[in-house]
Amino acid sequence: MKVKLEYIWLDGYTPEPNLRSKTKIWEYDPLIHPSMHPKRTIAANGRIIPTHEELPTWSFDGSSTKQAEGNDSDCILKPVRVIMDPQRLDAFLVLCEVYSASGVPHSSNKRHDLIDDEQYWFGLEQEYILTANGKPLGFPSEGYPAPQGEYYCGIGSTNVAGRDIVEEHLQVCLEAGLNITGVNAEVMIGQWEYQLFAEGPKKAADDLWLSRYLLSRITERYEVKVDLTPKLVDGDWNGSGLHINFSSDLMREVGGKELFSSICEEFGEYHDAHIAVYGSGNDKRLTGEHETQRIDKFTYGISDRGASIRVPVSTLTNDWKGYLEDRRPASNADPYLLTGRVFETLTHVERSFRTIEV
Repeated sequence: MKVKLEYIWLDGYTPEPNLRSKTKIWEYDPLIHPSMHPKRTIAANGRIIPTHEELPTWSFDGSSTKQAEGNDSDCILKPVRVIMDPQRLDAFLVLCEVYSASGVPHSSNKRHDLIDDEQYWFGLEQEYILTANGKPLGFPSEGYPAPQGEYYCGIGSTNVAGRDIVEEHLQVCLEAGLNITGVNAEVMIGQWEYQLFAEGPKKAADDLWLSRYLLSRITERYEVKVDLTPKLVDGDWNGSGLHINFSSDLMREVGGKELFSSICEEFGEYHDAHIAVYGSGNDKRLTGEHETQRIDKFTYGISDRGASIRVPVSTLTNDWKGYLEDRRPASNADPYLLTGRVFETLTHVERSFRTIEV
């Protein structure tokens, strides 16, 4: 049978890349069951998903995506992840890495060198704002809506805007097989959040990019934009973040106040290195107000949403076993750089706490 493959990749724009995609028609034999092809998986709807190794590479015009010059414009898409596409018949979403025509990873390819380790778990909280005609949904054509207060997890037409889009995105992510764990209205009207969980920094970042793709594609039909600007509306309005909850097997199973304190202190030592990859324009969001710490200051505290890193009360009450939340990343951060930076700092500090078995 012929199926639609939506090849998805990141372009060469800076400081944050954009998603790009195009459709390939591919002849596919769905009768090759996972028992005959062990790497294939079965989706929730019973469809057999091909592996990324089965799919062909595909070229594109890199001169149109800031990834090549016009006189040598071919770049290569190499499939690395395949999931169901619930919105199209006989279709799959294919996440790709970008390679140069010579076969080496492109300089814009931040995924390739990212180390993956399923012992490290990540929960990403993606905040975003739905806008139309340059204003957040729910804002009047002139002036501002009522002050913040009743919008967070609010209900009713005066307190939320865009719920149909949010509900559709939630359902589509579930059907696609992404581990989306929840959604909620945020502090500013028109602002929403969804949460994703994954084991391993690479899978967590993959899932977030795929979920962003699905959200943007849904909003096309509503003529609404997904805005990831960290501080879209000046004044007494919350910005948008990409809080990252993280843990390792050592944090979950061994724990201890000394371990968690050492991790927080180490993150403070590398504060500038983290901020450098936590999204552009973050200085407008990290002001010390609206549940943030100033961008030039690092703090951590138990149940403190105004700190750089929050120690959840559940970690404390569980005999210092659990996870931490880094509240510094901006909503527009590249999750490959984000999870990679957290993974690097975390593994560095944990070395002295791990015993080496001979």
